[in-house]
Amino acid sequence: MKDILLKKIEEKTIVVGVVGLGYVGLPLAVEKAKAGFKTIGFDIQSQKVDMVNAGHNYIGDVVDKDLKKIVETKMLTATTDFSFVKDVDFVAICVPTPLDEHQQPDISYVKNSTIEIAKYMKPGTMVVLESTTYPGTTEELIKPLLEEGSGLKCGEDFYLGFSPERVDPGNAVFKTKNTPKVVGAIGEDATEVISAMYRAVLEGDVHEVSSPAVAEMEKILENTYRNINIGLVNELAILCNKMGISLWEVIDAAKTKPYGFQAFYPGPGLGGHCIPLDPYYLSWKAREFGFHTSMIESSMMINDKMPEYCVERASKILNRNKKALNGSRVLVLGVAYKQDIDDYRESPAIPVIQILEKNGAEVEFYDPYISEYKEKGIVKKGLERIDEKMIQQFDLVMITCGHTCLDYDMIQKNAKAIFDTKNAMKDVVERENIEVL
Repeated sequence: MKDILLKKIEEKTIVVGVVGLGYVGLPLAVEKAKAGFKTIGFDIQSQKVDMVNAGHNYIGDVVDKDLKKIVETKMLTATTDFSFVKDVDFVAICVPTPLDEHQQPDISYVKNSTIEIAKYMKPGTMVVLESTTYPGTTEELIKPLLEEGSGLKCGEDFYLGFSPERVDPGNAVFKTKNTPKVVGAIGEDATEVISAMYRAVLEGDVHEVSSPAVAEMEKILENTYRNINIGLVNELAILCNKMGISLWEVIDAAKTKPYGFQAFYPGPGLGGHCIPLDPYYLSWKAREFGFHTSMIESSMMINDKMPEYCVERASKILNRNKKALNGSRVLVLGVAYKQDIDDYRESPAIPVIQILEKNGAEVEFYDPYISEYKEKGIVKKGLERIDEKMIQQFDLVMITCGHTCLDYDMIQKNAKAIFDTKNAMKDVVERENIEVL
């Protein structure tokens, strides 16, 4: 099986399947197709499937013309029918892995996708999970489901591995194509073949590890590392405010050291699909071994309370201007979870808005990339634009995402008070109405 698959990879006769056409799946499907592999994308949302088949892009990191070209040449098609699996040799699972209402891993999308894949999987298929999950998922959950559902044996009839997605939405340098890949599979042959598949598509290095569990833990480490360090600077931001010290200036000074320091910055909380969620996966799994991840859990507690802390700071700013939070008009600038993208998954701006409203504030938001967002079934529409007169109508402007396209000089000149939680206005000269987190 190994030699046959390696030859098919070399000849580019492998047919690729991608389950889940979101922020991870669609860029991966596009790169597979661009590399010369016929690719079939799957999603349960017919709207996404229809858009792909029409060549219409909906992901920021995908180049519109690239998608249009590979669709027109039939290198990429999309479907809502799971039976497509019978026609592919390689299946990448790129479905969401959220947390449930109890902050525990919800792997139902992974489990259900695996059950469906097993129904149609043929001998000689490679299956790779890319969705972030707890260590052990590939071997403890996916392997038995695939074997039971297909009647095939892992390592003999099909190959199974884990290769974490490392997409950084909005990154101008590192995209799916050139970001290094980590591959951990069950067995040496599987590792070799799956790695060869990625090497045939991507420009970044492919780093092979000894097992899927190592690769799963590696991804958790990446984001837990960021979570803990962001928790550290968020806690220091609270302390520095009490001490009358600018943490932003402290960080700028610290990062002049050419070794031993990596700059992390405070903010109103953590956002995105990975960094706020992944530590919960590890903490949940750790309890199976009677182990408490105390440092991780402490950082999560700090990060989780930042939206409330930022609202408290906002209230104090209003109070100094003889305004109560209750009844004040607040403009929130930016609901994306990071600057210059249109992704609001787990954005800290959303709980900030909710807490402001809970305390009686009249809140509007403006985001040049997001006209509306949906949270727990409720759609909140943003302002279509901002100008001098509009800014003047608010008692407080609160910056929760530092989009670089905003006219911060105009905002400063017209705002009664500004609370900048992202230091987005660092280059604005006049600062009498600006307070920074």
